[in-house]
Amino acid sequence: MPPALPRPRGVSNSRRGLAYASGTRRASDWLSCGVPPKMAAVARPGPGVEELVLLEKLLGLPKGSKYGVRGERKVPVLQTNNGPGLTGIMTIAAYLVKQAKKEQLLGSTAEEKAIVQQWLEYRVTQVDVSSSKEDTRIILKDLNIHLEDKVYLAGNIFTLADILMYYGLHHVMVELTVQEKENYLNVSRWFNHIQHYPGVRQHLSNVVFIKNRLYTNAH
Repeated sequence: MPPALPRPRGVSNSRRGLAYASGTRRASDWLSCGVPPKMAAVARPGPGVEELVLLEKLLGLPKGSKYGVRGERKVPVLQTNNGPGLTGIMTIAAYLVKQAKKEQLLGSTAEEKAIVQQWLEYRVTQVDVSSSKEDTRIILKDLNIHLEDKVYLAGNIFTLADILMYYGLHHVMVELTVQEKENYLNVSRWFNHIQHYPGVRQHLSNVVFIKNRLYTNAH
């Protein structure tokens, strides 16, 4: 189970793992996403938007969703056909999963659903706001302990928590040295497994691991 969540830390100014979209959009481009004109004039897609686009493709959903962002943290916004729009990566991701009729990714039992929800919250409140090496060390330590006797975050089933945690940690794992990867063997084993799960990685760079170390040290 995820550890008790402390107060969120400062917001990181460097998320290098995902290829961010660039260029300035007109305010009118963002109006369809429910973003106020004043905000839309300076807003650019953050990593959350690209992750949602990757998730859409993974789920087999058609292209064409209208995304925008809100605030300094670039919180994703999805304009739906029947409402004012959905806000936040957790909310939008769960909506996409249901649209694709793949609710098993949210967990099958009450316990699995609760665990998936907890790790999605951990992703947003801890991983997304980490701003220092110490923050990263704590996150990797938490995950390494949790994954000691598990294949996936929710146990033995692949869920949305694995997908979004993989996307959220990609920029971290890319930067780790060989020794650092070995310091968090359970995380490395899980990450390597997820990046080879069909359809997940897509255009993201493959993170290299020494596989005999990952599996000869498995518990």
